[in-house]
Amino acid sequence: MKSIFASLILALFAASVAGKDRHCTFRVHAEANPNDTATFSSSVRALFSGKQVAIERMPRLSERDVVAFYPYSAGEENYGALFQFDDHGRLALDALSIERRGSLVFVLINGRPITELQIDRRVSDGRIYIASGLTKADIELMKKEWRLIGQQRKR
Repeated sequence: MKSIFASLILALFAASVAGKDRHCTFRVHAEANPNDTATFSSSVRALFSGKQVAIERMPRLSERDVVAFYPYSAGEENYGALFQFDDHGRLALDALSIERRGSLVFVLINGRPITELQIDRRVSDGRIYIASGLTKADIELMKKEWRLIGQQRKR
């Protein structure tokens, strides 16, 4: 009986931790092998080149890897941002930049494709720079989710 009660409490605690509502989604998907099955990849039209490209279904980086960001205005009603990752995200980005050099990564924020980046060098600093494509609403949601780069962590 005690073990059932303890299991129930543990399950409820895990559900409350895992059920934290996210304000903003951030996903980085890598270009996949075009011969992969539909289980592992999806075919999408690239924003800039217009070509059909296969991308991995599972993101390499997500909003859980982001610890801070720094937004800036990129024109009228258009924003860009620098994203900083935690240790897990930094290592994932480093590994991705080594093993997929020359391929594309696709950045989706709040379910919208924002940009595609070609990996041309190793990225070991744990940061991704998005030049433009974000809205004021995106920035406001990000402020609810992450701290600004340069600010101390809230306690």
